[in-house]
Amino acid sequence: MFKAFLIKYGEIGLKGKNRHLFEDALCKQIRHALRKIEGEYLVTRDQGRIYVHCQSEYDYDETVHAIGMVFGIVGICPVFIVENTGFEDLKKDVIDYMRQVHPEANQTFKVAARRANKAYPLNSMELNCELGGVILDAFPEMKVDVHKPEIMLNVEVRQKIYIYSKVIPGLGGMPVGTNGKAMLLLSGGIDSPVAGWMIAKRGVKIDAVYFHAPPYTSERAKQKVVDLAKQVAKYSGPIYLHVVNFTDIQLYIYDKCPHDELTIIMRRYMMRIAEHFAKETGCLGLITGESIGQVASQTMQSLAATDDVSTLPVYRPVIGFDKQDIVDVSLKIDTYETSILPYEDCCTIFVAKHPVTKPNLNVIRKSERNLDEKIDALMEEAIKTTEVLVVS
Repeated sequence: MFKAFLIKYGEIGLKGKNRHLFEDALCKQIRHALRKIEGEYLVTRDQGRIYVHCQSEYDYDETVHAIGMVFGIVGICPVFIVENTGFEDLKKDVIDYMRQVHPEANQTFKVAARRANKAYPLNSMELNCELGGVILDAFPEMKVDVHKPEIMLNVEVRQKIYIYSKVIPGLGGMPVGTNGKAMLLLSGGIDSPVAGWMIAKRGVKIDAVYFHAPPYTSERAKQKVVDLAKQVAKYSGPIYLHVVNFTDIQLYIYDKCPHDELTIIMRRYMMRIAEHFAKETGCLGLITGESIGQVASQTMQSLAATDDVSTLPVYRPVIGFDKQDIVDVSLKIDTYETSILPYEDCCTIFVAKHPVTKPNLNVIRKSERNLDEKIDALMEEAIKTTEVLVVS
């Protein structure tokens, strides 16, 4: 039925003279999303509008789903495109559209016409009145409601005429790649995939690092993280996942440092290693899934102690979320069922029975001096043996 889709965007419209750069980025992301499905598509940009033209047979639901995974889109509108051959033809086209798209013909409606082509003989207000009358004549059971219509019939007069009434909600945000790149510390839990998704939604390209601790964590735990990365990558594009063998570092910390400080010191070394890969790959910051007070390592004092070792900014998009808020997003992006699979990660395996909740930074630094003999060599080995997976 539909041979094209009008793509609506939100914040991009506020970008002033740079708007075309964001529109081009959005077109690029849409083309990338549509490559994954069957069909031939042409994505065009014209006078502040982006269109997807379907140039072959295609699956409607599959196409809408693919476009709907692209950040930066607030609405997907299946659209009729007709030739601008005069008002009499337009009246027929509008009636034809209503019969095909709204066959029940008993709802309230409003016509919202926009005359972008100023050469057209009727202005926007005249189009609203005339087309409204045409619909009432053709469908007597329909009624006009200018405040809360069940059908908002949009008619845009350009070089051609675009008719649409359905707006399928998009994800919003900004096109991926328009706001730099960041490194996500990805675990097998609920929070970090949500954090990565939220930052990607703001136009940031995501890479990730995962700390693996064999034999204390299994290959199934590693695969769980890969699966989470795949799910985030459906929205963010390909993710370079750095799998770091963290076992020797953790055992050394366990052997040399007070056990109530294990989690904080362990996380400080995770941040150091994550920052190494972030700088190596051109990332401008780190991303974590921490929420204030959720666990001992996420108190304000603990977060300050963790941040102390990082020279890059640390972005925590779920910092003020309740756990249920995070779960709700994870359900929305289909990571929840994978996140709750019972395969432990290295953070939970080596957790202390009574972890410190208000660590003193000077005390933590003093405890880390116990590691001076071997920690640099262990970190160098962990970095050198890191496995990099391309997840898409």
